[in-house]
Amino acid sequence: MTPETALLQAIGWPVEADGLPQPPAWREKLAAHPGARPARVVEQHRSGYVVATAPDTTFTVESLAEWQRPRFPPEQRAGVGDWVLVQDSDNHRPQIVALLPRHSAIKRGAAGEHYRQQLIAANVDTVFVVCGLDADFNPRRIERYLLLVRGGGAEPVVILTKADQAALVDESLVPSAVAVVEDLGAKGFAVVAVNARDPASVIALLPWLGPGRTAVLVGSSGAGKSTLTNSLLGFDRMKTGAVRESDARGRHTTTYRALIPLPSGACLIDTPGMRELKPTGEEDVAENFADVEALAAQCRFRDCKHGREPGCAVRAAIEGGTLDTQRFASFVKLSGEVAGAATKLAHRRADNAAAKVQGKALNKRLDEKYGKH
Repeated sequence: MTPETALLQAIGWPVEADGLPQPPAWREKLAAHPGARPARVVEQHRSGYVVATAPDTTFTVESLAEWQRPRFPPEQRAGVGDWVLVQDSDNHRPQIVALLPRHSAIKRGAAGEHYRQQLIAANVDTVFVVCGLDADFNPRRIERYLLLVRGGGAEPVVILTKADQAALVDESLVPSAVAVVEDLGAKGFAVVAVNARDPASVIALLPWLGPGRTAVLVGSSGAGKSTLTNSLLGFDRMKTGAVRESDARGRHTTTYRALIPLPSGACLIDTPGMRELKPTGEEDVAENFADVEALAAQCRFRDCKHGREPGCAVRAAIEGGTLDTQRFASFVKLSGEVAGAATKLAHRRADNAAAKVQGKALNKRLDEKYGKH
């Protein structure tokens, strides 16, 4: 392994014994661009990108020209965590010439009436869903985060911060909050309660922060993401701020996504707080509400709406106290949102396909009239 490859590996480059990356598609891209070198996107700004080729080596680059087109899907542009191929230039700063295929992508529906996807982070192994044990604690919001995360190909871990503050109020608050999250029905994820200001407490997260791994922090403003980042780093790099006492909401102290190498050998992506979590239409509600789906399968009628129909197992579970009413309401709400987003996504794909057909037809007519252009 060359020294350059070892430095890339320190920021998450997946490498085999022969020094080449593990994914075959990445090897093909490298072969197609012999004069380019790999780099990882560590910051994304409106004006361009900052990439890294080592833990302490970063520089700005220009994006692909096609990414600047107004109708280009934003989720297909590079985002923080992506691996790109960079070509040096004599007259301009280095330029991205290719985006390497992602093994995971955490996305959400962008704010606004028109359907768009927004990439939160790419090529991550773990998503830390951060929620404070104060007024920020909201199981329904955690359900929504888990819905977005589990469809992206990464492992979710729920981190409950401010455990020290909750314990001062009532010693039973922390274990009861952990039990509530573990009982969400979306099994298969860990729940960890920490004091984000205490480095000794955040050691509990190290099993997900081994060498070569990448994690991303998501959560609302004031949940403690930047404080957690500083504790994992061992020094204050990220700006932090106080939260309002009335609702435990904080200001956006983190204003852009950034990838940060940790002393453990892992990389951590800190993100601005997100108050709107719209699905993209690609999520699997059944995977996150397996308990509700299992009950629905026991209903007398296959098309049961879980209202007044006779033999409804879901209503029976709610009335019997084995299914939380709010969880079922969340299931209904998210199912409707995902279905609506899926319809918009299908329309967008159909429009894009039609535009491609029209473009090819136009080019063919131009070629026939003026020759190849």
